[in-house]
Amino acid sequence: MHLALFINPTGHHQSAWLHPRADADAGVNFAHYRRLVQAAERACFDAAFLADNQAVRPGRPEDVARVAQYVANFEPLTLASGLMACTERIGVICTASTSYNFPFQVARKFASMDHLSGGRAGWNIVTSGMEQEAWNFGLDEHYEHELRYERAAEFVEVCKGLWDSWEDDAFPRDVESGQFSDPEKLHVLGHDGAHFKVRGPLNVPRPPQGYPVFVQAGASPTGTSFAARYAEMVFGNAHTIEEGRCRRQAIREQAQAMGRDPDHVKVMPGLAVIIGATRAQAQDDRARLEKSLHIDIAMNLMRMKAGGFDLSGFALDEPLPPDGGPGDGRGYYEKLADIGVQEGLTLRELALREGGLLAGLVVCGTGADVADVMEEWIDAGAADGFNLMPAFLPGAFDDFVEHAVPELRRRGLLRERYEGRTLREHLGLPRPPFSPRD
Repeated sequence: MHLALFINPTGHHQSAWLHPRADADAGVNFAHYRRLVQAAERACFDAAFLADNQAVRPGRPEDVARVAQYVANFEPLTLASGLMACTERIGVICTASTSYNFPFQVARKFASMDHLSGGRAGWNIVTSGMEQEAWNFGLDEHYEHELRYERAAEFVEVCKGLWDSWEDDAFPRDVESGQFSDPEKLHVLGHDGAHFKVRGPLNVPRPPQGYPVFVQAGASPTGTSFAARYAEMVFGNAHTIEEGRCRRQAIREQAQAMGRDPDHVKVMPGLAVIIGATRAQAQDDRARLEKSLHIDIAMNLMRMKAGGFDLSGFALDEPLPPDGGPGDGRGYYEKLADIGVQEGLTLRELALREGGLLAGLVVCGTGADVADVMEEWIDAGAADGFNLMPAFLPGAFDDFVEHAVPELRRRGLLRERYEGRTLREHLGLPRPPFSPRD
């Protein structure tokens, strides 16, 4: 199976930065990132993943002040370049927005990173989800949802055309003849579309992988269609095996209908882990995180999970009513209400337990417990691998490497050595053929 390490600086729990085995300054601590990515490379992960938002997260100032996410982080492409210089095999996937960048700029940076790393770059294609980002780029409001994806499709096509500016053998660099490049193998894009006008050509040779690996995580119908059209790795959240299996099947079927090989689309749900040598140790870590979590932060994340439905109208110290859920977030609401009934929990207790982690799939237990869940999902066709989201960093990832990696290898689920050198080779993906647009 395939594995990516999702590095949310201090970890994926909202109170992770308070944990004694987390680095509170992780967002601007290069040694922290270097240690994690090198450990993931020793474990033969396919890639490390760096998310991004180009704004401080929304919310009341007193709530924003209690969390580490979106406040003090490196710019991801800059960080990725540094991490590529201190690793040899692991891929590095970076987020770049199609709403608040230009195609030439993004194409040039990813081509450069692919050359710098010998073919290990991946592009997490996002359209940006926060209105606050628009305010930082001269706009009063965010692009409307469907327009964002329309722009994104053209953006990706322009980037592909720019990466095909030069044929693979366009640079003989023949000292004797004095010919550095072959003008017959140069292709000018000349794109003039609905959203972008880009002449080209790109002033970087064609990347080692042809294109960086395309990664996407859209969950709406439009986002899923975009993923089926372009993505080679799909991230997302699924709470149950059946939900994961249905989503994977839907993406594969749509990809095939678009003329793509569905095996070239790797669906990797998020998996949050809290691991101990014993289940009791893991539960102690989870309890510590929940105890540190402020109820307002928990309720904010619960609102996000419930499709934006505000749960603050319900009494915190009473059970969640089973029939009070919203339309868009009804499935998640009903799951919460069921847990509350089964375990006798109030909304406050539910929020502190469920509102700390954004991942749909959360496993708290031993390395064998985690391996059991991963194996079950793979065998059921619910995933091709996982986007690993340790609850706190570096400690929870250290625990995964110590307790889960040996168990996964014992079961034949995780490679013991890299066979290839590029991210495409790790994922079993073909190199896109040269396809000029002129």
